[in-house]
Amino acid sequence: MKIRSCLAASLCLLAMATTALHAQTKPWPTEKPITWIVGFAPGGTLDVLTRAVAKRIAERTGQSVVVDNRPGATGAIAQQAVARAAPDGYTVISLAGPILTAQTPPQVGKELAAVAMLGQGPMVLVGPASSPITTLQDLIKDAKSNPHRWSYGSSGTGVSQHLAGELLKSSAGISMTHIPYKGGGQAVTDVVGGQIPLALLGVSPVLPHIKSGRLRAYGVTTAQHADALPGVPTFQEAGVNGYDASQWYAAAVPAGTPADRIAQLNALINEAVTSAEVAAVLQAGANNAVVTTPTQARDFVVNENKRWRALATATKMDLE
Repeated sequence: MKIRSCLAASLCLLAMATTALHAQTKPWPTEKPITWIVGFAPGGTLDVLTRAVAKRIAERTGQSVVVDNRPGATGAIAQQAVARAAPDGYTVISLAGPILTAQTPPQVGKELAAVAMLGQGPMVLVGPASSPITTLQDLIKDAKSNPHRWSYGSSGTGVSQHLAGELLKSSAGISMTHIPYKGGGQAVTDVVGGQIPLALLGVSPVLPHIKSGRLRAYGVTTAQHADALPGVPTFQEAGVNGYDASQWYAAAVPAGTPADRIAQLNALINEAVTSAEVAAVLQAGANNAVVTTPTQARDFVVNENKRWRALATATKMDLE
């Protein structure tokens, strides 16, 4: 599913109106810092993006914004902490998705309230450039004839790349073994070295190896082409009808946070993600800025969670 950033005129007008409204409201209260929690280690895409947005907001408001990394349990530890925090607008969390775990952590629409989307981008299926299989169509054909030949690496169980791989298997009617890594770095190393035949990852960690000719890009997961990978087909173009999957990033607060405070945060985040500084961070990770209202962000995240949970149930996906 794709949220188009300011492609609809009404959405652009809404974003501008929200920002203008914010400019007329009272200044952001500064009695204590905003704590912005990230459920993953420093240095990853979500952490870098969050820090860029937080810096922009701090510069605009004079409000101190402290990014607090609380990694563990694929983000669930951070989600639990935010769900327990005071609903006063001073605790924010960055969410990465889609992610499924065996035990469901606090969710947007329940214990958490969506504020805004931060960005969205494709994943890419890659293999060693030396592979005799040169196209996704040929790979699918071979996987149907040789169901035990193929495996793919991702950065973990239940993360977006794992889910995208299982959707490919289901949609194309093929069998591949999932190999979860503890982060994408080792998966990149192993697919470059030929230890695994495929990896399904975000664009950023594999892009240098695609450009150098060490990896072949078979296709991107979104329905739209990736600007960072000109000439690489989408899965749909390769014959996987209706396929569309993306990595996305969103901001949320504890449920019960006042609507006016959420509206203020939404306006600040929308302005930040469309600024030149944050846009550069997004583009470095092959992601796009996304501008939404809190309601649009909530509906998107809730629908994504339902969509992937349904796939996990239908395919008996192992999330342990």
